Amino acid sequence: MVADPFFYDCMGYKVADIKLASDGVNQIEWAQEQMGALLEVQKHFKKSKPFKGERVGMALHVTKETAVLVRTLIAGGAKVAITGCNPLSTQDDVAAALAQEGVHVFAKKGETKEEYYEYLNKVLDFLPTCTIDDGLDLVTEVHTKRPELLKNLKVGTEETTTGVIRLAAMAREKALKYPVIAVNDNKTKHLFDNYYGTGQSTIDGILRATNILFAGKTVVVLGYGDCGKGVALRASGLGSNVIVTEVDPVKALQAKMDGYLVMPLEKALSSGDIFITVTGNKHVIAKPDFRKMKNGAILANSGHFDVEIDVVGLEEISSKKRRIRWQLDEYKLRSGKKLYLCAQGRLVNLGSAEGHPSAVMSLSFCGQALALEYGLSHDLSPGLHVLPSQIDGHIAKLQLHAMGIHIDSLTKEQQKYLSSWKEGT
Repeated sequence: MVADPFFYDCMGYKVADIKLASDGVNQIEWAQEQMGALLEVQKHFKKSKPFKGERVGMALHVTKETAVLVRTLIAGGAKVAITGCNPLSTQDDVAAALAQEGVHVFAKKGETKEEYYEYLNKVLDFLPTCTIDDGLDLVTEVHTKRPELLKNLKVGTEETTTGVIRLAAMAREKALKYPVIAVNDNKTKHLFDNYYGTGQSTIDGILRATNILFAGKTVVVLGYGDCGKGVALRASGLGSNVIVTEVDPVKALQAKMDGYLVMPLEKALSSGDIFITVTGNKHVIAKPDFRKMKNGAILANSGHFDVEIDVVGLEEISSKKRRIRWQLDEYKLRSGKKLYLCAQGRLVNLGSAEGHPSAVMSLSFCGQALALEYGLSHDLSPGLHVLPSQIDGHIAKLQLHAMGIHIDSLTKEQQKYLSSWKEGT
């Protein structure tokens, strides 16, 4: 297929309500105020135009922060088409604002599964030369359904742990046919976005869905990776008793050393008031587990896909289901016990709230933008790649500058000492 600029100009958009655009513009402006590091990258791109002639296809959460990333790519010369990467995560006013700015955006909150894949393919109809993905659905769709697009693709980036897990599986099987950079593996991503961002936004999502008091509750955190660490810390800070369940012995040991109770899920089921999954794996709370929970237990998932809690299994053992609050469903089991599920088992921080704070996403999206620039300026082989540590350090410096923080630098003597092996006792 030959690229047709007129076709791209006429692609249009699909959003919930274009009349929400003015509200979306306000939201984006508020996010920009807290994303100084990314705005510095935007200034650099305006001068260097690293994406001139490139078409960037994006599957990211369509939020106010993502809109700032879109504007940054456009400042660098890119044409952009974007869709959501989760049916519940789009902020409709932001999607409308992007559409009004001329971006090809196909996203609305509450998409059906059919609409979700329709919108993914709308982005692929754009014939992207670069991709930005969150969860790998866009990359997977290319490889499984639209392999003819591979010849146009120069580089991709992946935002989240779940997507990187899938990418690593593709790489092992030699199934990944173009270079994709694991932005999630940047220290400035997983040490900040996953830990501080997920920790705060997960609790925010549960609070908006339930308005419960965390103090005095027993919170069971399933998974103690960077996301689980952040969630456990915030729950503990609100006065909760935290139990951690893990399959990795090193992570389990760290959870214990951090002061949390560590036990198998089977033992924690009867104690938990709130269960939060952050594993990236499937059915970590499975059908048999629901019967062993106490009446009134609350379930929330903060992993990318809605597979961590076996929602189908929960429905099968329930006699009644009703929407009791916005993004809170009550399930009445046949025993009479009631369980409460936040955000339909989808990622609670975006399903029930607004996702990570803008300052955190500034770091992550600096990684996305600079990874795309790096990939286009280097001849990368097909497969999974990570960014050089120097770029990670540059992102951290941008954020420190944005926060008005100055740090020390090594003297020449110290640099020499660290690079030598001869000077000892």
